[in-house]
Amino acid sequence: MISIDRSFQTADLGDVRVANRAVVLRHVRLHAPCSRADVAARTGLNKATVSSLVGELIDHGLLRETGLTENRVGRPATMLVLDGSRHVGLGLQIGADELVVVAADLAGEPLLTWRRAFAAATAGPEETVRALATLTRRAVTRVTGAGRTVLGLTVGVPGLVDADGAVPAAPALGWRGVPLAAALRRALRDPGFPVGVDTDANLAVSAELRHGPYAGTADLVHLTGGLAVGAGLVSGGRLLRGGRGFAGAIGHLPVSAGPLPTGTEAPACHCGRHGCLAAVAGVDAVVRRLLPDAASHGPVTDYLPEIERIQALARAGDAPVRDGLAEVGRRLGYAISVLVDLLDPEVVVVGGHLAALAPWLLPAARAEVAARTSGPPATVRLEASALGAVASALGGATAALATVEAGQLPAA
Repeated sequence: MISIDRSFQTADLGDVRVANRAVVLRHVRLHAPCSRADVAARTGLNKATVSSLVGELIDHGLLRETGLTENRVGRPATMLVLDGSRHVGLGLQIGADELVVVAADLAGEPLLTWRRAFAAATAGPEETVRALATLTRRAVTRVTGAGRTVLGLTVGVPGLVDADGAVPAAPALGWRGVPLAAALRRALRDPGFPVGVDTDANLAVSAELRHGPYAGTADLVHLTGGLAVGAGLVSGGRLLRGGRGFAGAIGHLPVSAGPLPTGTEAPACHCGRHGCLAAVAGVDAVVRRLLPDAASHGPVTDYLPEIERIQALARAGDAPVRDGLAEVGRRLGYAISVLVDLLDPEVVVVGGHLAALAPWLLPAARAEVAARTSGPPATVRLEASALGAVASALGGATAALATVEAGQLPAA
């Protein structure tokens, strides 16, 4: 028999205050501008507690008074909003052909977005860490020069990430057993703020949940587009990580189990198997399939022009390109139908090149989901992400502010 110790521990008053700070910050984020009285009425905290907490949060640069007042009977009430003037989080993203850095404040406003061309698939871990460190130092110099303090940095990786910020495997990058968080901290010479690593899919769905048009959706999936295809999974309002933190590796789901076009073999994947979703819908796979001449002068290291060529051909009605996109859409829909049956999400959004090609991919994907899901007709919405190619970096910047949003005060 397995027994679980459920003995109660007395809550420390400091812990209660931290939790209450988080409640106040969340309410203001969702309902700003709002008054102290509104915070008290909507959260159940008493007015004296709210007044004390708000004063503390203002002193630490997390809330500010707007100067606006609430129209009501009696004395006017000063309105509160989040204060983005002092603190920022940094998010970095390793893409198919670029590195991205985003700095965002507590209110979620991006203060800078930089993209640097970088062929991560051929660079190797050491060169990638050096490039990430260089980009980070430039961003830190910019935001601290504007009088802001960096509270943390989170890197999004197209692969598996463990609890220590190491990357056990990232087949699309050719990585195995890379201690990325530790290596980046060393390269930055212990920067004075936390350095974290997560999957690009987890960070992207976190950005969707916070900043996208489906913000607040309790059951949400984001499929990344790039060399790899990962799934960020939110169920019941909580990010699903799995027992080892490896949930969402949908890119290695076989999607060529059904009949392939005549004379077509299941394509090889970076992981060594055949017929995986990434081998069909990854950006390099899509470009190779639809633009056979793309690699005639060497490996493709800049995918944006090739995706734009595909878009132009599809708009012009090129039959082979449109047929190829529809076939990729069907395979994508097959994978999504598995997610729908397992998780029953309200919305599935696709990002990266999948979003760029959504007008031609999603009709076939929606039809496949409708045909394959069990039970009542699927009501899931399948849409293109509105956050663009920087969703993971934006999610990383948001994650870097998580301790403050959980009620911890930043160091003075």
